[in-house]
Amino acid sequence: MTFSATVLTLYPEMFPGPLGVSLAGRALSEGKWSIDPVHMRNFAKDKHRTVDDTPAGGGAGMVLKVDILAAAIDHARATNPGAPVLAMTPRGRPISQARIRQLAEGPGVILLCGRFEGFDERIFEGRDVEEISVGDIVLSGGECAALMVLDACIRLLPGVMGAPSSGTEESFEDGLLEYPHYTRPTEWEGRAIPEVLRSGDHAKIAAWRKHQAEDDTRSRRPDLWERHRDARVQPASGARRKNEDLGS
Repeated sequence: MTFSATVLTLYPEMFPGPLGVSLAGRALSEGKWSIDPVHMRNFAKDKHRTVDDTPAGGGAGMVLKVDILAAAIDHARATNPGAPVLAMTPRGRPISQARIRQLAEGPGVILLCGRFEGFDERIFEGRDVEEISVGDIVLSGGECAALMVLDACIRLLPGVMGAPSSGTEESFEDGLLEYPHYTRPTEWEGRAIPEVLRSGDHAKIAAWRKHQAEDDTRSRRPDLWERHRDARVQPASGARRKNEDLGS
C-alpha cells in the first residue's frame, strides 16, 4: 500500500520541495509514497478566483472562505478516500510522535494549509477536520508545517529507513527524549566518549542509555517527564481501583 498525501494549498509549487531529496526523495521515486499538491484557487467560482474575504465582525487580515475549503476537501476525499484531513494551525492540538505513527500506518493524509488569518471556523465541524499544531509558533502559512508532518510520516514507512530499529529508538517513541550519541574520535579537545559506551557490555550500555534518556527528559522537558511518569504509575493505580470496585 502506497502512502498517499494530498496537500490543499495556495502554493502547490512548494511540494515536494525538500521531500524530493534524501530518504524521502528516494522513497518517492521508488513509489513508497505519493504526493498530490492541489491548488485551492481551482475551486473558486468567480473570475478573480477569490479564496478569502474580510473577517466577520471586523479586524485585520483575510479569512479563507468556508465554501472554497469545503470544495477542496470534498475533492481530496474523493481522490484519497480513508485519509484523515489535518488542518495546519497554531490553534490546533500539538502533534505527537504517537499520532505521526498512527498516520504513517494508514493509507495517507490530506493536509489543509492555511494562509492569511486562517480558516473559517465552520469548516472544522462541517467537514470533520482535525486541527494540529507543530509548535507554539506562528508561520506565514501551513505549507512548512505540512512538510514537517509529511517528513515525520514518510521516514516511518516500511523500507524508507535502513535499520528497522531506527524509527523506534528515538525521542518521543517511549515518552522520553533520546539518549545522547557519540562516535569517533574517542577523544576530542580533552572530552572523551563515556567509558561505558566503550566497554562492550550491552546490558550496562542499555542501562546507561535509559538513565540518560530519563535524566535529560526530566531536566529539559519536565512536561514530557510528568506525562511519562504518570503513564508508568497509571496501570498500577487503575488495577487498584478495579480491585476496590470488586471489593477485594
